[in-house]
Amino acid sequence: MTLKFLFYASIAFVSTHAIAQPAKTLQQSIARGKVVYNQVCNSCHQADGGGVPNMNPPLIKSKWVAGDKKALINIVLNGFSEKVAIDGDYYSNSMPSQSQLTDLQIADVLTFVRNNFDNKASAILPQNVKMCRKKQ
Repeated sequence: MTLKFLFYASIAFVSTHAIAQPAKTLQQSIARGKVVYNQVCNSCHQADGGGVPNMNPPLIKSKWVAGDKKALINIVLNGFSEKVAIDGDYYSNSMPSQSQLTDLQIADVLTFVRNNFDNKASAILPQNVKMCRKKQ
């Protein structure tokens, strides 16, 4: 009877931790991403994600942020110099490449942005960044 109890208790423990782990990992990624954002992105996109009018686009409720992961990763890896219209306003300041960041840093900062500033989107993983980097 004791062996059977230990078996089921072990399964319950592993199941509980396997389910809780992704949320914990997501929160860790967001926390690390906030640090990168504050060091690298804040000066242009601002602490509130509001950007700078006619220069640096806002990240708030952005389809660019919450949309295609690969496109977003490539903007960070390659920079962006096109004039872009967002909600009727135009932004024309060039974003420099941030390819010096590690795959983990890029994944974390993009996960942070995709889960802040009224955005809600899936996480970006270092493997996603690595694949985009290889295709360059």
